[in-house]
Amino acid sequence: MAEEKYGHGYLGLIPKNRKKHSLNQSKLSPQTQKIIDEFIQNDYLNFKQKGKYAAYSALRKACTDRGLIPPSYKTFVKRINQISAYETVGKRQGKRIAYKNEPFYWELELTTPRHGDRPFEICHIDHTQLDIELVSSFSKIKLGRPWLTLLIDAYSRRILAIYLTFDPPSYRSCMMVIRECVRRYGRFPGTIVVDGGKEFDSIYFETLLAAYCCTKKTRPAAKPRFGSVCERIFGTANTMFIHNLQGNTQITRNPRGVTKSVNPKNLAIWTLYSLYQNLCDWAYEFYDKKSHPALNQSPREAFEDGLIKTGLRHHKIITYDDNFRIFTLPTTTKGTAKVIPNNGVKINNIYYWHNSFRSAEIEKTSVCVRYDPYDTGVAYAYVKNQWVTCISQHYSSLTGHSEKEIAIASEELRKLKSSANKQFSLTASSLAEFLNKSEQQEVILLQRMQDIEAKEIYNATPVKQNLVKSKVDNEVLNKTVYQPLIPENVLEEIKPYEEFW
Repeated sequence: MAEEKYGHGYLGLIPKNRKKHSLNQSKLSPQTQKIIDEFIQNDYLNFKQKGKYAAYSALRKACTDRGLIPPSYKTFVKRINQISAYETVGKRQGKRIAYKNEPFYWELELTTPRHGDRPFEICHIDHTQLDIELVSSFSKIKLGRPWLTLLIDAYSRRILAIYLTFDPPSYRSCMMVIRECVRRYGRFPGTIVVDGGKEFDSIYFETLLAAYCCTKKTRPAAKPRFGSVCERIFGTANTMFIHNLQGNTQITRNPRGVTKSVNPKNLAIWTLYSLYQNLCDWAYEFYDKKSHPALNQSPREAFEDGLIKTGLRHHKIITYDDNFRIFTLPTTTKGTAKVIPNNGVKINNIYYWHNSFRSAEIEKTSVCVRYDPYDTGVAYAYVKNQWVTCISQHYSSLTGHSEKEIAIASEELRKLKSSANKQFSLTASSLAEFLNKSEQQEVILLQRMQDIEAKEIYNATPVKQNLVKSKVDNEVLNKTVYQPLIPENVLEEIKPYEEFW
């Protein structure tokens, strides 16, 4: 053919590989390819998480029933592997587990800065429970693991404020860390990024943000990459500082290896005050001056450079005065407290007093209260349309100390009071259970005494009388017509007894 067409037969011997069957082109019929896609979507990609071979077996049977040539197992697995891991894991195990396979989106728009373009524009608040056991500075009572709340500037990665407490995350922790930021810098964040925790939906917290024109943004649920700024610093704090202290809880990750000699609770020596001091030194001095890999400079240098480039914004300065402090003070669970005559209001198991409580109009009424976590010596009550300062029963022992000392002492005192109440509740429940058992024993003893008395009466009763009663009962049950209960033959067996016969 080449000789006739081209005049040279050698051209007909040259292989034409491009016209051969393509290796990427499937040899399967369109019907078989369609049924493969149907089985992958309906039988394999579902929450049942069926195995590949089980899904292939069902596919092979379906092809045979329809008169189609079934594909090989290798072809079926190859078709599955062509689907993205995010889609496969998402349809088989859910979106939360598939989140780690989700592709990164580096920026929302070309004009949107990823972490803000100046300090205090975007800040993050988050909480974590530190991996260390603490003890009380007043006694050797073990107080457990503390909670750390951080306020971090996203632009410079600088830790703006720290708040340490034994209480779980709440709106109080959020308000206190913002209060600490205003005390240190006199500035309020423009935007605060938080997670979906309930503590960030509090009316008090949102009122504080609205009063100072701060925008709250909630990051998506179950997507920790949006809070990577905080999560990274939490990991750094644990690995660089907390895990190097005595009493850290790294060993508890392997519960079977925890013995009495290595139990962190038995090795705890750090108090809340000492840990708070060293944590502040680490965050405000060591970490603040350490070069950050994402910035190629330290957070302090990035923060100061950002202020120089974008301006100091003196009109944003907030005065740290009594009005701001009262506005940021947390309240109790109820928000109010009852005025008890001669005692005052009870806040966090501590009594506070003000002379206005002597008024008959105020006694035994509920008033709005707020307490200061940094000073247990004072609290505030809203009486007659004004806030009054109430003196604590511990004021004499707390006055004259620094703010940090008062803050830590106040926190430990509240923790001890709370522990005492829990122990009291435990003791009360145990006592009630013990008394309940005692009452049951009393009932048993009483029943036993009654049985003994009845047994004595039973022993004193003649045996024949019992036989007579059984015989009479049987005869009464067998008869349908009324007859005398005591037959004559029974009367003959009864012996006379003196004059009562």
